[in-house]
Amino acid sequence: MVRPNTLALVVSLFAASWLARCNQHSASEATASTSAPVATPEPEPPPPSPASKARKLFDTKCIVCHGNHGAGDGPGAAALSPKPRAFADATWQASVTDDQIKKTIVEGGAAVGKSAAMSANPELANEPEELTALVKIVRDFKQ
Repeated sequence: MVRPNTLALVVSLFAASWLARCNQHSASEATASTSAPVATPEPEPPPPSPASKARKLFDTKCIVCHGNHGAGDGPGAAALSPKPRAFADATWQASVTDDQIKKTIVEGGAAVGKSAAMSANPELANEPEELTALVKIVRDFKQ
């Protein structure tokens, strides 16, 4: 028969051992939670959309001759003869296809029998979505 004092001693030793293990586990968790956070890399920003790339191209290159409103009255237009195309001209808009506009943009004016002052943009030949977005900008000037 086990004496009450012996049973109390065994229970006390077991409890002390158990508490010691719990304290060690809690201490390691506390250390882990108070250590410096792991740096996560910033996500890459999404690439610009074809429409935003087309808008940037228009605003930096086309606007010089064709103007803010596509009227052919940009700051560079004064020195040109013939004057740049007015994109808002409904008659012109009805007379050209999107493919003709694309060809003019990619190959330049001289390639389509227009002014050689209209520079070519051959890099757009491999950017069909951006080219289509640029045509949309031209079409949106229609009155």
